[in-house]
Amino acid sequence: MRGPIWKCLALLAGAAALCGASPPPASAAAQHPNFSGVWTFYVEAGQAPFRRRRLELPFTPLGKRKVDAYQALVRPTSDNPGAHCLGSGMPAAMMFSGDYPMEIVQTPDLIVVLYEAWSEIRQLYLGDKIISEGDRVPDREGYSAAHWEGDTLVVVTTSLKEQEDQMYPHSAQARIIERYHLTTDARGTKVLVDDWTLTDPLFYTQPVKGEKKWALDPKGILLPYECNEEGWLDHLEALRKAKAMSAATAYK
Repeated sequence: MRGPIWKCLALLAGAAALCGASPPPASAAAQHPNFSGVWTFYVEAGQAPFRRRRLELPFTPLGKRKVDAYQALVRPTSDNPGAHCLGSGMPAAMMFSGDYPMEIVQTPDLIVVLYEAWSEIRQLYLGDKIISEGDRVPDREGYSAAHWEGDTLVVVTTSLKEQEDQMYPHSAQARIIERYHLTTDARGTKVLVDDWTLTDPLFYTQPVKGEKKWALDPKGILLPYECNEEGWLDHLEALRKAKAMSAATAYK
């Protein structure tokens, strides 16, 4: 049975070639770079790891007033969202995340970014996956709509919640545009680069720009980050002590 079928297929292929038919084009997804993998913080040659530069942000009077009020509230206790198992939100999650690694899972219409720190998740939607602005729910990570411009992934994030509690404070009107592309450094390391711009007319007098780089870790994995587990165990221990105390009181 196999012989006649393969003969028919061969005849059809030959006819297509004679007619000048072109082979089907490769899928659009195959033509784009693949960002999938585990990425860790990138250290420039000759520079110390975990180097931080002091931020001088161009606040509007309103933005400065709100940030100063927040700082005055939490400064006495050195409190921060991470101490209460709350993730950084954008763009701080992308820029810092405690220098923990991240993992990217890429499909044609959805790219998922998993930050190990606080198990933060970003979903970058493409094509028909993108919903209308009226249907988006405000979030600390915002809503990210993406598209390709050649080998560059452009991500536009809106629908953010107002945040004074991160390195890049912003209002709910903030808009973040990221441009991701791949490169290779002199050491042969595969590097993912994100050039980003934050605009927010309520908090900033001009756009805030930055760059973030990650190095591919071919054997990397993300470890569990159960921020709430210790608090839950402490709560259980408190319940046990209260029960034991109650039993001891009843015994007396």
